[in-house]
Amino acid sequence: MTVVEAPPVVEAVGITLAHRPATENGRLGAWGVIRIILFRVGSFAFSVGFLLLVWIVFLKALHVDPFIGRTPIQVWRFLTTDTGAAANRTQLRKASITTLTDAGVGLIAGTIAALVASSVFILARGIERSLMPIALVLSSVPLVAMTPLITLIFGRGLMGVTVIAGIVTFFPMLVNVSLALKGTPTAMSDLCAAYGAGPVKTLWKVQYPNALPALFASLRIAAPLALIGALLAEWLATGKGLGYLMLQSQALSTYSMLWSATALVTIYSIVVYSVISAIEK
Repeated sequence: MTVVEAPPVVEAVGITLAHRPATENGRLGAWGVIRIILFRVGSFAFSVGFLLLVWIVFLKALHVDPFIGRTPIQVWRFLTTDTGAAANRTQLRKASITTLTDAGVGLIAGTIAALVASSVFILARGIERSLMPIALVLSSVPLVAMTPLITLIFGRGLMGVTVIAGIVTFFPMLVNVSLALKGTPTAMSDLCAAYGAGPVKTLWKVQYPNALPALFASLRIAAPLALIGALLAEWLATGKGLGYLMLQSQALSTYSMLWSATALVTIYSIVVYSVISAIEK
């Protein structure tokens, strides 16, 4: 008689998932890690180079007035060799720290809120049927229209910026993660039930791991959006960071600073996207 060995699915009352190993021992070797790093660095360099090319073509194709438009070389000189380049870098660095802090806190807060809400929706489907339509309606409201109200309620400090950046992060993550949690194969959930696992343990041991691809995909989308939310809050509410610096540069016609800040925001978005992709790998 042939005995078929069952997969190791039970550990005490918990359930262990078997993942496809990257190597024979289930871990990435040193060369595998190096290849991933090189691939990510190469992807980042290609993205930056492509954006620089688009930048130049954009200025040439639309015949942008040289008084307003700045080429990548002009921005580089503004930050390195022009008179006051050190002061320009200092100003951009301080504004960048503020914006990245605002966006990071908003991204973390929005992610945590989305994970908690999606978990509640999975465990209590009645709540999901009641609140998910409201969430979808709220997500369609322009954030520009909500910013003054949010500012009045939460103030112009970090809390207000966190709420604005968190809202941008919350809705796409809520929808994607909820769909991924509900998309767990029925056979896996039935197996958990057969071994006596409750809904919470099934959610933690099976549904969350199954939803990780959707979670990281949502993070890649939400991280640049959190930057945009932080810029919007700085532009309309706080008077700090890169958002306010861009507004101030436009008002004072210091277009080199405006183009430099815009280029930095673009680079930060690419960096954050690449870092999340590397963590996912």
